[in-house]
Formats: sequence, C-alpha cells, structure tokens
Amino acid sequence: MSLFWRIFALNALVLGSATALLLWAPVTVSVPVVLAEAVILVGGLVVMLVANAVLLRIALAPVSRLSGLMTTVDLLRPGQRLPEGGRGEISELIRTFNAMLERLEQERAASSARVLIAQEAERRRISQELHDEVGQTMTAVLLSLKRSADDAPEPLRGELQQAQEITRESLDEVRRLVRRLRPGVLEDLGLVSALTSLATEFSTHTGLRVVRAFEAGLPELDRQTELVLYRVAQEALTNAARHAEAGRVEVSLRRAGGAVVLAVADDGRGCGVAPEGAGIRGMRERALLVGATLDITSAPSGTRIRLTVPDPRKQS
Repeated sequence: MSLFWRIFALNALVLGSATALLLWAPVTVSVPVVLAEAVILVGGLVVMLVANAVLLRIALAPVSRLSGLMTTVDLLRPGQRLPEGGRGEISELIRTFNAMLERLEQERAASSARVLIAQEAERRRISQELHDEVGQTMTAVLLSLKRSADDAPEPLRGELQQAQEITRESLDEVRRLVRRLRPGVLEDLGLVSALTSLATEFSTHTGLRVVRAFEAGLPELDRQTELVLYRVAQEALTNAARHAEAGRVEVSLRRAGGAVVLAVADDGRGCGVAPEGAGIRGMRERALLVGATLDITSAPSGTRIRLTVPDPRKQS
C-alpha cells in the first residue's frame, strides 16, 4: 500500500468511527446547543484528533528516523544504516537511501585514497628537494662561513661564528622537516623503529614526556598500513602539543585479538564537544584507506586516540 492510501485509510478509519458513533449513539443536538451536548461534541473532536495524530505518528515514524539520519550522517564514520523491514514506499525509500550511503562511502574512500597517495608523493618530492637542494646549499654556506671565520680577525670572526651557528640551526630544522615529510626510518627499519624515533624527536622538540609501550611480535603489515599508523601517531602527537596543554603522552602499539591497535593518550585538558578539525578528519580518512577504525575519547583528564587496524592475515 502506498503512503497516500495508508494515510487515507487511517483518516477514513477515524472519521468512519466518529460517524458510526453519531449514527448509533443516543445523542441529539438541540438548537441552541446545550452544555452537555457541546461537551460531548468537543470531546469527540478531541478524541478524533488525538487518534488521528497517533496513527499518523506511527505511520510516518520511519520518515522521521530517515530525516534524523540524513542530518547526522558522516561519510568518515561508515556503517550508519536504517532497518529495511516492511514494504511500501517508505521502506523502498529507506532501502534506496541505504544503498546511496553505501555507494557514497565507497566513492569517498576511493577519492580519499587517491588524495592521500598523491599527498604522500608530493611530500616525498618536497622532502627530496629540501634534502638535495636546500640542504646541500646550506651545508655549502656553513662550510664557507667556517673557512671565513677561521681566517677573519676579531670582531668579524665572532659575527661570522654567530652566522654559522644560525645557519647550523636552520640546517637542523630543514633536516627535521625532511624527516617529518618522508619518514626514512619507516622505510628502512620498520614501524616500531619509526615510532620510537618519532616519539624521541617529539619529546626533544616539545619538551613533553613521551612514554612508549610497543608490544613484541606484532604481525607483519604492508607499507601502506604502516604509513597510516605512523601518520596517525604523528598527527595525534602534534595535536597533543598544540592544543591539549599536556605534560605527558603515552604511545602504545599492541595486538588485540585479530587486530593491531595504536593508542595515543595524553593528560591534557581534552577537546570537549568542539567540532573536529582538519587534523582529526585527516586521521579518519587515513583510517578508511586501510579499513581501520578510529575512536577518539575526550575527557577533562585528557584525550585518547585509538586506531584499530585489522590483521591482514586474519582477513585472508
């Protein structure tokens, strides 16, 4: 039965019941209307309106649930669906909407994958140019300043040595940017070594205390999954330093059932109910890239970011 005929049938039922009561009930209407008759008529009208409203609410409840899901759905949190039981136009609308969500989630995952792959390629290109061009140029400038400082008289020697120190610090900063853009340790030594290096460098650079807990005997992951784990840890540590006002951060990597779990927890002020920024949404996109689940728990005592990556051996 279509939505139109269902609503028509509900209203016909209510009006038919009211008509039957008027036909067979011992009720008459005087002119002018007396108080008792007015009470009966108004009461009957109220009963009809209430019954009609209740029946329509029940009939249109799936539309309300669909509208609520449409206003809150987020393609970065896949799996949000409505039950598809029943028949009729509303059930068909719900099935169509669920199919549309499925298609949009697949398209979003595919487009995010292309964007992230292109982003990593661009990062690799920029890091290579920084290393080959800027880094080598600054190294040549540093050597030239050293030779000039060795031969220069005072006080010019002191000024040249000061410029040499500034150049050395700038070169170290360029090298740090190269490591952030392209984690060479990850490619050469693996995920655990890369996370260890990241935590050590982060602690040295920001002054925060970073506690590491990496479980031994983790399953072997492909390069794409390891890169996602590394980038999520990198972004989580950056958020802890910039926004959390934390003094301690714990980074853990362990096996949990048929999955590998990365957790980054700080003791900062939490993010409350603030809207998610570009960093967190970027982490969610990376999680979708490898079929992982990202959970963020925020409280006044700190924020915990948990990335659960399925074990590829369990999926095969």
